[in-house]
Amino acid sequence: MSQTPIVQQVMSREPVTVEPEDTIRTAIDGMRARQCRRLPVVERGKLVGIVSDRDLRRATNSPFVLRDRWYDEFVLDHITVRACMTPNPATVTPRTPIIQAAQLMRDRKIGGLPVIEDEQLVGIVTETDLLNYLIQTLGT
Repeated sequence: MSQTPIVQQVMSREPVTVEPEDTIRTAIDGMRARQCRRLPVVERGKLVGIVSDRDLRRATNSPFVLRDRWYDEFVLDHITVRACMTPNPATVTPRTPIIQAAQLMRDRKIGGLPVIEDEQLVGIVTETDLLNYLIQTLGT
């Protein structure tokens, strides 16, 4: 019988993180540097939330409001991640079966799950990680 594939096999380790009091600009810069679409939010070593590129776009843009560039710069430098993050996100452990993580992401319509072990963030599993696994598995 084959062994059940687990999150540890596909997760991204050591994800870039932000803190709740970091600015939106810091989060955007972190996503650009790592070329990712979501960042775990950690406070004093504990996961407290997750922020996505969509959350940040909502916080910074409104197609209905015209404003000067200085206002955009102010928002980027003065609004914190705490204001737009999703608190207490769904999580998995490294030993969670991949199928369970995929079902959780599908059911909750989310693109990534922080991976927690012994109350510490050890990685993140994203839809891209799961698609890469699917391609690798079906391609062999």
